Amino acid sequence: MKLICSKSNLLKGVNIVSKAVPSRTTMAILECILIDASTDEIKLTANDMELGIETKIEGNIVERGIIALDAKIFSEIVRKLPDNDVVIQTDSTFKTTITCEKAKFNIVGKSGEDFSYLPFIERTEKVSISQFTLKEVIKQTIFSIADNDNNKLMTGELFEINENKLKVVSLDGHRISIRNIELKDSYDYKKVIVPGKTLQEISKILPGEAEEMVNIYITSNHILFEFDQTIVLSRLIEGEYFKIDQMLSSDYETKIKINKKILLSCIDRATLLVKEGDKKPIIINVTDDMIELKINSFIGSMNEEIDIEKEGKDILIGFNPKFFIDALRVIDEEEVTLYMVNPKAPCYIKDEEESFIYLILPVNFNASAN
Repeated sequence: MKLICSKSNLLKGVNIVSKAVPSRTTMAILECILIDASTDEIKLTANDMELGIETKIEGNIVERGIIALDAKIFSEIVRKLPDNDVVIQTDSTFKTTITCEKAKFNIVGKSGEDFSYLPFIERTEKVSISQFTLKEVIKQTIFSIADNDNNKLMTGELFEINENKLKVVSLDGHRISIRNIELKDSYDYKKVIVPGKTLQEISKILPGEAEEMVNIYITSNHILFEFDQTIVLSRLIEGEYFKIDQMLSSDYETKIKINKKILLSCIDRATLLVKEGDKKPIIINVTDDMIELKINSFIGSMNEEIDIEKEGKDILIGFNPKFFIDALRVIDEEEVTLYMVNPKAPCYIKDEEESFIYLILPVNFNASAN
């Protein structure tokens, strides 16, 4: 095999597929990036058996062929090459020469035939969504997936498509994030759980163009995202997702309208007094036209007052400040509305159309100590 391509094209492709190279594996071939120039296209592929990424790059194929190269070594070499054309050449013993200007590397590859190719997915009905919207939806929900495998379902996000509506849900047992999106077209009903890792990697490599689309194909076991010259293929998480509608309520005793930026800044300041690992709640005391936020920790204490518009009862309630910060950071609105029932019931942050809903469970605290 012999091919020539620009360093920038090669590096872009390597950076995209590297997201699917496993950090630990017993199969050495999976630690490789596959360079496939056996047809008229140059394709780079990585696959950890749960997540696979394939991207096409522009270049000139002098001699067709296929080779698997150690991802770590190959990506480091490419990163540090001069900004010029790169020549990659292999022989029958898989010895690979990478040349750029006066730099020349010789490394040993593996047979491309041994590589675990991405499974074939029949691309029948596609669901289309703009790159920008998908990137935003992931950003606005991904923070509330569970970060351990105690409950596999919580490590993924629910994607539910009903006609022209897409609902994306994540939860970790302490909070729920929901985004409701209107799609341009209507589709058959679909409901799947997409691994959080897949969505995180997609958000990193998605350019996020408002005019460009992502085509999504769903089968019983896999989901495929296709955009630009790249496909991302992932296994789905099996199982029945939590019955979210039963967890939600439209009842409230207290409704607050508040400036989002001011509230976020205040909670952010309060966390200066909380060491990592400390579980100190932020206490929210709602009175007629004001909200007082207080935090007491081993380092010190802080309190601040913010003007609000309030309907309903006064309330004294405590929350994990991080959960509030995570939600507020991804809301674009200038003003947010909080709905609360009592100190033991969840707080809802949502807009009137319910295009976003964030549910945060309160935490117990000793009122006399605060």
